[in-house]
Amino acid sequence: MTSEPTPAPARRARTPQTMKPATAAAKLGVYLPATPAEFQAGPVSREQLDDLQRNPPEWLTELRRNGPHPRSVVAARLRISTSALARNGLTDPLSTEQIDAIVEESPEWLHRERATQAEVKREEQRLRERDAARAAEGKDRPRR
Repeated sequence: MTSEPTPAPARRARTPQTMKPATAAAKLGVYLPATPAEFQAGPVSREQLDDLQRNPPEWLTELRRNGPHPRSVVAARLRISTSALARNGLTDPLSTEQIDAIVEESPEWLHRERATQAEVKREEQRLRERDAARAAEGKDRPRR
């Protein structure tokens, strides 16, 4: 009795990796409701996202330039945290013009929040340096 080799299972074609439009908009740094309807309509493939990043269409360039911008972009442009935006009543997306007006006005809360953000960054850096020193110290110790 001879046994024939079992055929290998057929390989399935790989389906492209996709993401929700909200995820793609976040990766592109734009406010989803301001994007075109066809962008919002269905999943975005990794390939489509890469193409949008490499060759942004006019609508994407315009949104990035003038907004409305999502909270993460507003916070970054003001050099504060997204929590600082909420603490100071800024919950809606803002245009570049509105962000520039806040910077020009230079309210006291903006100075306070920037100082808080700078302190947080200093503490994060201190902890990174501490952890790196501990890791280096651990490598120098002989094992028991």
